[in-house]
Amino acid sequence: MKKLGRIIVAIGVALGLQGSAIAGFAEGATAYNNKNYALAYKEILPLARAGNTEAEHLLGLMYYMGRGVPQDYKQALVWHRKAAMKGKADAQYVVGAMYYTGNAVVQDHKQAVSWFRKAAEQGHAEAQQVLGLMYRYHIGGMPQDNVIAYTLWNLSAAAGNANAAEQRAAVAKTMSPEQIEEGQRLSSAWKPGMPLPRTSRTGGG
Repeated sequence: MKKLGRIIVAIGVALGLQGSAIAGFAEGATAYNNKNYALAYKEILPLARAGNTEAEHLLGLMYYMGRGVPQDYKQALVWHRKAAMKGKADAQYVVGAMYYTGNAVVQDHKQAVSWFRKAAEQGHAEAQQVLGLMYRYHIGGMPQDNVIAYTLWNLSAAAGNANAAEQRAAVAKTMSPEQIEEGQRLSSAWKPGMPLPRTSRTGGG
């Protein structure tokens, strides 16, 4: 299904960008960004084992991508989950993606929604975009709600997500002025750290 493929593509693209956001352990992150993955692994592993959240996330990414280590999705999930449980939005997004695709875990779209929401409520643009797709297409137990999808895509687009901007424009063509107004109002009222709206007044399908 094309719409499901869009979610998976969005996940893959975002994963490829995670390394650029790492900070706080300069040598390992610099080595990773310079594609010296063997050195990055040497620097990152002890930090991750010591409980450094950023290192846990980066080590999980290395296992996910097979960079500096053999690709191992189970190890990727282990390390990303450690960081996700501590509130790392990028890691929460990856854990959601792995539950969504059934990668190293039993596929569970409701678990995916839960992790995507945790990341999205911190302002994670890719998580907002994917969560919007799940509302738009009634995936993972989400109600079909174009207003909530529009709201999420509005937030994601404001953070620079071009896919979300395209999806917002497409869904807007199917919405009434009242629905668009509600979506604009909901997105304007939201700030990172706040719960995201789960239902709308006008957008139920």
